Amino acid sequence: MSKRRNIRAVSIIGAAAVAVAASAVTLSASAATPIDPPAGSTKVGEWAVATGIQTYTCANGTFVGTASVPEALLVDAAQQSPLHHFAGPSWQSNVDGSTVTATKTAESPKAGTIPELLLTVNSHSGPDGILTPVKYIQRLNTSGGAAPTRPCTTGDRESVPYGATYVMFK
Repeated sequence: MSKRRNIRAVSIIGAAAVAVAASAVTLSASAATPIDPPAGSTKVGEWAVATGIQTYTCANGTFVGTASVPEALLVDAAQQSPLHHFAGPSWQSNVDGSTVTATKTAESPKAGTIPELLLTVNSHSGPDGILTPVKYIQRLNTSGGAAPTRPCTTGDRESVPYGATYVMFK
């Protein structure tokens, strides 16, 4: 085989391998995960953490395994509909006052950071607004916020910065 034919053959095989790999990525990306909202859910909006902390309270000499309390300002892409995320967990629109609380339905652990979550809204309050139709909340693209692993004294509190994207569905 000539040098030119060898290069052509390697190029064709390489292109085929890339096409197979790309289709595998497409298939796996479209597969449902445990943190997806139920089929038929419609996206209401998406907000990113502008500033946020997860606060842990030490129990029995460790922060690990204790529930965290969030405190965050969330912004949409246009930074026009900010949300306040706080204990509950709760989300409140800083524009219209609508508020939801939710409970964890599923989680997807991520090494070195807080897990990604699916939460189910269990209460609505305040005036009708952007959060009124919300039934499910995803916490995605998490970074930071993991519980400290050092020993501690029961009752100690520590706040850890975090980032995430919250996607809300009706």
